[in-house]
Amino acid sequence: MTEKRFMALGETQFSATLPNGLRIYYYPKPGFSKTFAMLATNFGSVDESFTLDGKRYDTPTGVAHFLEHKMFEDEDGNALQKFAATGASPNAFTSHVMTAYHFSCTDRFEENLEILLRFVYTPYFTDENVEKEKGIIGQEIGMMDDTPGWQAMVGMFEGLYREHPVRRSIAGSVESIAKITKETLFTCHRAFYSPSNMVLAVVGNADFETICAMASKFSPAKSEKIGQRHYGSRRPAIARNEVSRRMAVSLPTFMLGIKDEPLAEKESRMRRGILGDIATTVLCGKTSPLYARLYEERLINASFDVEYNLFPQAACAVFGGESRDPGAVRDAVLDEAAALALHGVDEALFERVRNARYGMMVRALDEPDDFARMQVEAAFGCEEMLNFPAIFAELTARDVQDMLARWARPDRATLSVVEPLS
Repeated sequence: MTEKRFMALGETQFSATLPNGLRIYYYPKPGFSKTFAMLATNFGSVDESFTLDGKRYDTPTGVAHFLEHKMFEDEDGNALQKFAATGASPNAFTSHVMTAYHFSCTDRFEENLEILLRFVYTPYFTDENVEKEKGIIGQEIGMMDDTPGWQAMVGMFEGLYREHPVRRSIAGSVESIAKITKETLFTCHRAFYSPSNMVLAVVGNADFETICAMASKFSPAKSEKIGQRHYGSRRPAIARNEVSRRMAVSLPTFMLGIKDEPLAEKESRMRRGILGDIATTVLCGKTSPLYARLYEERLINASFDVEYNLFPQAACAVFGGESRDPGAVRDAVLDEAAALALHGVDEALFERVRNARYGMMVRALDEPDDFARMQVEAAFGCEEMLNFPAIFAELTARDVQDMLARWARPDRATLSVVEPLS
């Protein structure tokens, strides 16, 4: 067990790695009424192709999300019903890069932690319950397909990448999930739900030694081999400049993606993510000159937002919302990126954005679910989230300028638009 105090943040971290490889982090929060626990695996929707024990598996799109749904099923009942009996609030999610199971509770923490550990590490799949789930997830896919923002995002990734699996929807399609079998799920669980590929983070009020003892008792004694992932070949240029769909929308919904360089082998994932967040905000965030101009010209509205995404072997900046002229927004963003790359970033704007992003991360420390998620993400990059003050301190306006220089190229941008039906 290791105890670290982060005096500047007023936080204490307890951490340990079990003999089976499971990494555990605990952050005490005296005075908080709820305790939050998250058990996550470094396995997301992009990990659909892998080699395990010398055999290559090309699994159906959406399998990670499907597996998340089925993990709550136990031979002796449903884990959600067990949580309900204790008064806990459970949930789970699958992203492009991870799958996480979590709960929050005001009491009976140890009982709830046992439920979490037992169902995540004890897969129970039958032909019948897998077939039943296909109908449920099919309805979810239908709702997602009817969401303009989701369709714009999927189209953007299709335009940015030729082969990378991020170009396919997290939940898959009705056709792809129809190919999933219980054997597929067991194989994926064996390949990626190995303790050494997972992180347990707890924020709130608990006993760390008890957490470790329970995790040791209810997780496998040793880790199996982790699947070797395949993401296809990489090319600097995008696949398509524009992608268009039509749906029942009053205004065009768009997402502009700008392809960035993948993370280098020894590059800090956390630093790149923070820098990317700052760069997108400097370029066209709500406090930027460009945002103000586009808003005044009524080319964007309050729906407009920006973000930076990191995936295995891929990265991109995203700008999206509603607009009467998405092409004009694209041109303005790329022109501004080129101007900032050439002339430099205003120091006052950089400082303002950097301080605001720093403040957002500090505030997240008082949100147990955000705190745990950020630490899990950092741990998957072999980093500690509470080291973020040092990253903010060393970033400069020149770092942002250099990043924008990579973006200011026409062959790096894809505009995905969902147009009105008529």
